[in-house]
Amino acid sequence: MMNHEQSNTLYERAKLVIPGGVNSPVRAFRSVGMDPIMIESASESILTDVDGNEYIDFIGSWGPMILGHTPPFMKNDLNPILSRGLSYGVPSALEVEMAERLVGAYQGMDMVRMVNSGTEATMSAIRVARGFTSRNKILKFEGCYHGHSDALLVKSGSGTLTYGVPTSLGVPESVVKDTIVSRYNDSTALIKAFEEYGKELAAVIIEPVAGNMGVVPSEISFLITLRELCDEYGTILIFDEVITGFRLAYGGASEVYGIIPDMVCFGKIIGGGLPVGAYGGKLEIMSTVSPLGGVYQAGTLSGNPLAMYFGIQMLDYLKENPMVYQNLEDMAKYLESEMVPFIEKHQLPVSFKRYKSMPCLFFVEGEINNYDDVKCCDTNAYATYFRAMLDQGILLPPAQFEGLFLSTAHTKAQLDAYLEASKTVLTKMYR
Repeated sequence: MMNHEQSNTLYERAKLVIPGGVNSPVRAFRSVGMDPIMIESASESILTDVDGNEYIDFIGSWGPMILGHTPPFMKNDLNPILSRGLSYGVPSALEVEMAERLVGAYQGMDMVRMVNSGTEATMSAIRVARGFTSRNKILKFEGCYHGHSDALLVKSGSGTLTYGVPTSLGVPESVVKDTIVSRYNDSTALIKAFEEYGKELAAVIIEPVAGNMGVVPSEISFLITLRELCDEYGTILIFDEVITGFRLAYGGASEVYGIIPDMVCFGKIIGGGLPVGAYGGKLEIMSTVSPLGGVYQAGTLSGNPLAMYFGIQMLDYLKENPMVYQNLEDMAKYLESEMVPFIEKHQLPVSFKRYKSMPCLFFVEGEINNYDDVKCCDTNAYATYFRAMLDQGILLPPAQFEGLFLSTAHTKAQLDAYLEASKTVLTKMYR
């Protein structure tokens, strides 16, 4: 059993000055039944907490650290970029260079606007879609998370297609009255939604591979139907690639599926570990953004030179080293090749799922195609598994509904450590 005395002491201090002691809810570790560990430092694929405990990190800051915590460009002399200043408030060459790389990487995107988070990106993209189409309603899918802006903090009601219901206090029903919620991977419900609301829909926003209800990929037939319906009704199709952008492929999920959205949202990887977001799309759509058009969106630190520098270094490395994507997928395949036979042999009530380089262990049996399937997971069992893995020095996402984030810094030995610990813990849990 690891000692977390210093973490516990620091967490008690944090609770006095930060709501819940954390700056993002999942970090509180409440869904796994314990107090959070407090991190002192990170290197490669290892996190070290304030008590000196080391963990193999499968969170990766929730996605940005695709090259690990000390990527190659971190080893360069950073003094030249730091000496140029931390923020300007007026345009810089770095912003232009970053925008050129994003536009060059993503098919169908002509212009991009930098922001400071994925939430800002999705919120802004929806505003632009509404301004471009002069429509108010939007459609999202249950189980897809697009940040914490008011209009997107919604769930469906008792049916598979309903008006949104706020999932947070402080979100007025009037704000989400124009948000329609449908079932992920359900083409029948999707067609029904367009038949009823299509002429009023400004946009449909979707995670092409859902990464916030575990890892649940869209079925290709579902995405094709969605693209066709958006074309038919003049609705803007927005891909939320905050997680999948530059993780599944250099061109994101759009490249993998061969489907081009009208707009796309980025975050995480494009900042190289610094706070960042971006939204972009076709020229005629993005031309509505101020100062070209009448859709207002601004940000004091948008295009921050440090974030742009790190983002440029990250994208350049990924473009110059395309084998990164195959290596990450090979890691995920290896985990799958070991876990699936083990689960089947011992008839365990869990499922190991993988899409490309994104793996997830669900504490439920059977297929996982939508949020209804995910809701059947045994979250108490996951909490038990999480705590036991933590004691083995394996840090997993402190919530069932997140996948593992692999990085090029993970070694074969570390993957084997994950497998050995998982098999040991699961055997003890279900023997």
